[in-house]
Amino acid sequence: MTEQLLDLTQHEIQALKTRFNLADAHTHQQQSPGQREIVSALPALWYEAEETRQADLEDRFKEVFFRLHGQNSVRAQTTMLSYAASISTLVAGMYLRRNDITVTLVEPCFDNLPDVLRNVGVHPVPVPEDALHDADRIYDRLAESVTTDALFLVDPNNPTGFSLLSHGRKGFEEVVRYCVDHDKLFVVDLCFAAFALADPRFGRFDLYELLDTSGVRYIALEDTGKTWPLQDAKCALLTCSRDLYEDVYNIHTSVLLDVSPFVLNFLARYVEDSIEDGMASVRDVITRNRETALKTLEGSLLEHLDPAVNVSVAWFRITDDRIKATELQAHLTQYEVYVLPGTYFYWNEPERGEAYVRIALARDPQEFAASLTRLREAVDSYAA
Repeated sequence: MTEQLLDLTQHEIQALKTRFNLADAHTHQQQSPGQREIVSALPALWYEAEETRQADLEDRFKEVFFRLHGQNSVRAQTTMLSYAASISTLVAGMYLRRNDITVTLVEPCFDNLPDVLRNVGVHPVPVPEDALHDADRIYDRLAESVTTDALFLVDPNNPTGFSLLSHGRKGFEEVVRYCVDHDKLFVVDLCFAAFALADPRFGRFDLYELLDTSGVRYIALEDTGKTWPLQDAKCALLTCSRDLYEDVYNIHTSVLLDVSPFVLNFLARYVEDSIEDGMASVRDVITRNRETALKTLEGSLLEHLDPAVNVSVAWFRITDDRIKATELQAHLTQYEVYVLPGTYFYWNEPERGEAYVRIALARDPQEFAASLTRLREAVDSYAA
């Protein structure tokens, strides 16, 4: 079956049928005590949403979301909401296509980004993530590598957990300086940024202050979908520079009217809960499960690659060069364990991904521990 699957999402759909699903990065952990109180209040939140103007719910959600993230300079009037990050990406891709803007996209990354772009007629060319690893060379590496009209980055990156924040402000400053000097549109997927916010080593600086004062043309994509256990009720945010807003807005309204007012209302409560607990409910489960993964898989043929940011996925290298990720992944499914092979993340050169697998961490810790025990058994049986 797996040989016929065309993308990572199709793999994730299959994984939903599997007992030990370690594939999709959606949030499957249990509710925290504060979140359980919100769930108990859902009927009241429903009626509150009925009685509140849509525009007021949108404004409130934007305000608390950007307040949580410390993005105090964002011009919320240029922020558009949709019910999934893929819809925001689609709108961005349609803007690129309508204006014949060519784009360079980071590799590796989650494959729905290049797929969405291709599906609207935009054919990205790759720039390796390692072009961003040395802060002192980012500008020159981009100048050497990027020949298109736009640069599309993911930060923190999925699956590797790399972030320009590992360089402090300098990483983003160098990328923005390059884009301004070379007249490039900067597109950035920030859908995993909550994990930088939750990571005590990082946090977030006010990126929109940098973007808006630099004069760079930009489209920034943010999301709630990978952060809180909301059974896939979510909201994505697309914010663009003022000069792009009219054109992007006209595309956005051709795609959808609004996000559910009820969803906006209870999402805002989850955001407020994370403001109150300092992101503990997000951070603690990911940290605990990563520790479980490292301990359980220690000494196996899967070597954990430390992320810059403690994101909700773990990237492992297969230490035996003779073993391919696609073959190992197919073997694991026989044990009812589903992980993602690295091939699809290397969307331009899938063969490079044969050395990696990705494991999702946003799971109930007890269930995750059982899944990792089963994974270790399956991995060891393949290596034997």
